Amino acid sequence: MKRIHYLLALGTFGIGTTEFGVIGILPQIASAFATTIEKAGQLLSLFALIVAISGPFIMLLMSSLNKKKLMLFVLAIFAFSNVFSVFATSFNMLLVARLLPAFLHPVFWSIALSTAANNLANEQSSKGVAIVFGGFTVSSVIGIPLATLMASLFNWQSSFVLCAIINTISFLGILFFLPSIKTPEKQTISSQTKILKKPVLWISFFLSFLIIAAMFSTYSFMAVFLNTVTKMNGIQISWMLLIFGLTGVAGNWLAGFMLSKSILNTAFVFIIALTIIHLLLYFYGLYYIPMLLLISIWGFVHTAGFLIGNVNLTSSASESPEFVNSIFTTCGNAAVTCGTVLGGYFISSFSVQNVIWSSIGLLVLAFAVWIIKRFGNFE
Repeated sequence: MKRIHYLLALGTFGIGTTEFGVIGILPQIASAFATTIEKAGQLLSLFALIVAISGPFIMLLMSSLNKKKLMLFVLAIFAFSNVFSVFATSFNMLLVARLLPAFLHPVFWSIALSTAANNLANEQSSKGVAIVFGGFTVSSVIGIPLATLMASLFNWQSSFVLCAIINTISFLGILFFLPSIKTPEKQTISSQTKILKKPVLWISFFLSFLIIAAMFSTYSFMAVFLNTVTKMNGIQISWMLLIFGLTGVAGNWLAGFMLSKSILNTAFVFIIALTIIHLLLYFYGLYYIPMLLLISIWGFVHTAGFLIGNVNLTSSASESPEFVNSIFTTCGNAAVTCGTVLGGYFISSFSVQNVIWSSIGLLVLAFAVWIIKRFGNFE
C-alpha cells in the first residue's frame, strides 16, 4: 500500500477521535451540567445530523479546491473547536463548540476516501479504503479509551485537550508528509448529481443507513450500559473501550479482505453476526466476566460496519467518487443520529438494558433491505 493511505488514516484518526470521543464521557458531562444522558447524547447526535445535512452540498461547492489545503483547514478547525470546548461553562456552549467543525467534517472524509480508492487498482480499492478507515479504528483503540480515561483521572475537559492534541498531530503529519493531491478535472454539478437517478444507489443507501443506525443505537450508550447494567466504574469502562477497539483493528482488516471478494456476502455476515452479539449482550450484560469476552467479539464485528457501509454504497456509483463519498458521509451521520436518538428513546421509555432491542430491530430491517438488493434488479 502507498504511504498516502497511512497519512490519510492519520487524519481520520483525528477526526474520529473528536466526533466519537464523547461516547465514553457522556455520564461525566451529564453530571457536570446537571442534565440527562439523553440530552448529553445530543453532543453526538446533533454533530452527526449537521454532517448528514451539509455533506453533499459542501463537497459540491469545494470540489475544485486544493485537496491538501482543504484537509489541513478542516483539521485546524477541529483542533480549535476542542480548545473552545475546554472553556465551556454551560451545556449549550459546549454543544456550540462541538457543532462548529461538523459542517466541514464531510470535506475531509470525502477527499480521504476517494483518494484512497483512486490510488489503487479497482480490485484493491477496498483495501485502500480499509486503511483509511483504520484511522477511525485506531481512534477507537487509542483516542476514545484515552479520552474516557482522562475524564476518569482528571476531568471531562482533559478529554477535549487530548482531542485538540490529536488533531494538531494529524495536521502536522498531513502538512509535512502528505504530497500534493492532484485536483481532478472539474465536474459540473449536473454531471455529478446524475448518479442520484440510479435506483441501486438508493437501495444501497438504505442498507448502509440501517446497518450504521443499528450499530450506534446501542454503541452510543456503551459507557452508560457498562456503568448501569454491568456496574463498571470509569477506569474499567476505559479498559473495555480499549479492548473493543483493539479487536476492531482485526475486524476492520478482515472486512477489507472479505469485501474484495464479495460486498453483499460480507454485509450478510455482518448483519447476522451483529444481531447475535446484541442478543448475547442483552442476556449476559449483567455479568462482568461474560462481558469481557462479549466486548472483544462486539468490537471485532462492530468496527467493520462503517467500512462495509461505505463500500456497499460507493460501489454503486464509482463514476463520481467524491460526490458519492459525500453521500455516504450524509448516510453514515444521519444513521448515527437516528440510531442515537432511537437508543435514547429506548433508554428513557424502558431501561438502559433494553436499548439492545433498538439495534436488533434496525438489523432486522437491514436484513430485509439486503434481501431486496440481493434478489432485485436495480441496474
